Amino acid sequence: MNRRAFLKTAGIAGLSTLLPTLGCQMTKAAFKPRKPNILLIHIDDLGWADVAYTARRYGNTWYESPNIDKLRTQGMEFTDGYAACCVCSPTRAALLTGRYPARIGITDWIRPSEATENPQGFDTNPKWKLDTPQNHVFLEPADVTIAEVLKQCDYQTGHIGKWHLGGTSFYPPSQGFDINIGGCSWGHPFKGYFDPCQIPTLPDRQEGEYLTDRLADEAVNFIQNAAANNKPFFLYMAHYAVHTPIQARKDYTDYFKNKPKPAGWEHLRADYAAMIKSVDDAVGAMLNKIEALNLTSNTLVIFTSDNGGLEPITDNQPLRAGKGYAYEGGVREPWLFKWPGVIPANTTSATPICSIDVLPTICQIVGRPLPAGREIDGVSLLGELTGQSQLTRSDLFWHFPHYRGAYEFPYSAIRSGHWKLIKHYDGPNTIELFNLKEDLPESTNLADQLPDKVQQLEQKLTAWLQHTQARMPRPNPNYQA
Repeated sequence: MNRRAFLKTAGIAGLSTLLPTLGCQMTKAAFKPRKPNILLIHIDDLGWADVAYTARRYGNTWYESPNIDKLRTQGMEFTDGYAACCVCSPTRAALLTGRYPARIGITDWIRPSEATENPQGFDTNPKWKLDTPQNHVFLEPADVTIAEVLKQCDYQTGHIGKWHLGGTSFYPPSQGFDINIGGCSWGHPFKGYFDPCQIPTLPDRQEGEYLTDRLADEAVNFIQNAAANNKPFFLYMAHYAVHTPIQARKDYTDYFKNKPKPAGWEHLRADYAAMIKSVDDAVGAMLNKIEALNLTSNTLVIFTSDNGGLEPITDNQPLRAGKGYAYEGGVREPWLFKWPGVIPANTTSATPICSIDVLPTICQIVGRPLPAGREIDGVSLLGELTGQSQLTRSDLFWHFPHYRGAYEFPYSAIRSGHWKLIKHYDGPNTIELFNLKEDLPESTNLADQLPDKVQQLEQKLTAWLQHTQARMPRPNPNYQA
């Protein structure tokens, strides 16, 4: 056994954190550990307002997602749920490990690479005022994932869809997944959404078959096989959709072309709406199979996305900006949890949560300690989900030390209560302060008016960056203004 494998095994087995401290302290009868089936649905680039139940609240009645809407009525919606980053790979790493991207070293999307050592240097460009830390190109094997935790509980584990956490040597089987369908290094279909997609871990099946439909079929088969084996399952269903290229089924695209758009939303795209509808179909197919197998009452379903919707392909109103940006449109996501008999149906929580909270929640549910030998940043949501207690964590953090295009600069950010501070390390507005309770669109920067609040939040942010040993940008000596 090599050093990384040893550390990982020790980390899973170690009693680093006792169960009562994994999240909220229970105020009623203690939750007894169980082994439910777990379906974790992770959509790519789906914005907070791309699901119909949110869109309708702000006047967009055009998008359709009846199965996702039904899932919301059957469980709990978190209105203030966040992705751990404004782009995909960091959020995926955080979701699976319970650790902030800043701590992991994956702070940007991973470019194709077969490297077996993560870089430690800096990227430089004479047009950039700052040199920026090189992004890691794979999730370190020593990091412990949800799948590895659940393997200790005799779960059958499966990954279907987008992986984007490393090259061939670091595919899902190296991180605890028994089955890997579609998971590879590149972040989106090589040849688009229609077979042949030429995804190495997804053999071509039927020319012209739509990828989202194919993955749904694979998911249904996985659930069926796990039930036949009489084992609890963990399925990480990570759709490629609705990421570019924007390619949809013709019948669905034609349907939306003929559907009238509400006033103010005439700019929405039929092909994008069609992609959302296909994702919704896939959700319905999985939930219907679970119901047909009489597994509904013993299945936890989690639904979310990896970052905000990509503008101008979609419109994240009332949130500001979208994918790649520090603003709410870049990081606020749909978050749904369903577990009949445990999570009250048709309930809503405004408690801020994040991708990092999924692993601790699952650990508490199945009665496993948090992975040892590493700091886990997330907290268990079980008390909040069951109504037994309230989450007391006050702060969430983001760190994106990179340039993205010509308009987004390296930044770090903190949300503390209703306050959000964004610290840009380059660009016209170094510090931005918003009151999300009164200004959800982040239209009014209060930094000059509230210097004491800025100082308070900046001190918290700096302390967190130091604590996580976040890699920071540095001045570029070759910068050409």
